[in-house]
Amino acid sequence: MNVSEIQTFEHDVLVIGAGGAGLRAAIECSARGLNTGVISKSLLGKAHTVMAEGGMAASLGNVDRRDNWKIHFRDTMRGGKFLNQWRMAELHAKQAPERVRELEEWGAVFDRTPEGLISQRNFGGHRYPRLAHVGDRTGLELIRTLQDHGVHQGIHFHMECTALRLLVDGGRIAGVAGYWRDTGRFVLFRTSAVIMATGGGGKAWNVTSNSWEYTGDGAALAYEAGAELMDLEFTQFHPTGMVWPPSVRGTLVTEGVRGDGGILLNSKGERFMFDYIPKRFASETADTIIEADKWPDDPSARRPPELLTRDVVARAIRAEVQAGRGSPHGGVFLDIASRRPADSIKRKLPSMYHQFKELAEVDITTTPMEVGPTLHYFMGGIRVDADTQQTNVPGLFACGECAAGLHGANRLGGNSLSDLIVFGRLAGVGVDEYLSAMSAEPRADDMQVTAAFREATDILNQETGENPYLMHEAIQEVMSTNVGIVRTGEELQTAVEQLE
Repeated sequence: MNVSEIQTFEHDVLVIGAGGAGLRAAIECSARGLNTGVISKSLLGKAHTVMAEGGMAASLGNVDRRDNWKIHFRDTMRGGKFLNQWRMAELHAKQAPERVRELEEWGAVFDRTPEGLISQRNFGGHRYPRLAHVGDRTGLELIRTLQDHGVHQGIHFHMECTALRLLVDGGRIAGVAGYWRDTGRFVLFRTSAVIMATGGGGKAWNVTSNSWEYTGDGAALAYEAGAELMDLEFTQFHPTGMVWPPSVRGTLVTEGVRGDGGILLNSKGERFMFDYIPKRFASETADTIIEADKWPDDPSARRPPELLTRDVVARAIRAEVQAGRGSPHGGVFLDIASRRPADSIKRKLPSMYHQFKELAEVDITTTPMEVGPTLHYFMGGIRVDADTQQTNVPGLFACGECAAGLHGANRLGGNSLSDLIVFGRLAGVGVDEYLSAMSAEPRADDMQVTAAFREATDILNQETGENPYLMHEAIQEVMSTNVGIVRTGEELQTAVEQLE
């Protein structure tokens, strides 16, 4: 293989992933004068970030002036069982408001309060209304805004391109070997810095809210290049995914439904969450229906248990189903119809209204939804420095879901979108500082480049082997059976043996 014949691009920095984190990182790099490239598996605008619905957490204090960054920091740490990287949680809480206002300046159209301020809604685990939102399609607006801003900054986008291997020179990042998904031809990117922004790996489970792109390859590429990983045991099951029909099982049902007053019911019509309030949340959670129903209109009332953290709610739903009190299709009921007028539901939750109408033939303004847990998010991933997002591999940075530390053992809803814009920017700043201090440019030799591409073709030339599609299905079955919401040592050992 002649390396000189392979299509080659040269950039100061290459961002792998075009979701919220990748786009914000690319914007920052470009704004600092760096020749910036972005590769994405799919077309621009199709990143999984568009599936985020409820909002982005930032202590703007527009709806409740008592909110501030310290309370946001506390909520994040408590939600993560205090296993968070505290510096990341601090930076996130402090900088999120500025990043949200920046999006507004760039053209993001947020919902508004009667006073004309950015509206904020309640979400599980957050003490005060904190999520800036655009109906229930906030992720879509985030991507639209960043994409429009980035395109006009001269960023080079390489769409439908998959990274195969990170190339190094003396331990430093020197490039990326990849291929075009539409033609299968190889492509070489020569660069002195790489920002991983590839999201998580939810497609290892068969019931997940994640898109086909979420295969965990970002963490794998980083690991193969020598990066340290951490907290991989921390995976989040969102408590409310669709459970029927089977073709859409796992599709996300936004936490915004509960944030806007929706309640969870078992097959007996009981609001069962009152039976699952952990002691650490008891002082801030209503323990009677009467008190819980006061909450939407009374700022001094304690929050309803439906707005406990996602891990608590997901385990409660699982317990109800196992006790025989689940819905007909193995979930529970989420009722917003009896809590809000139809026009309010259609205005505040338009995507949910159309999603259930089109996919399940259910009118959520008149009928409760059937929901159940779905694998949603990876808290673990690539270990990074909090202030720069740099890994232990010189020239390799990571941000967004593929980076670990901010969320600890459990992520609060809404912290993901603000995570993307806060640490995407910090990754861009970190890259600029790294390149400015670099004395000699690294360069991958032809032998390493050739080996990366030959490894990809050798798999196709094997006379025997496993069908990758069947292998993927087998992995999903192993993970869903043995690595679920509640795990035992025996189940985990079984999973390890089967995966090996």
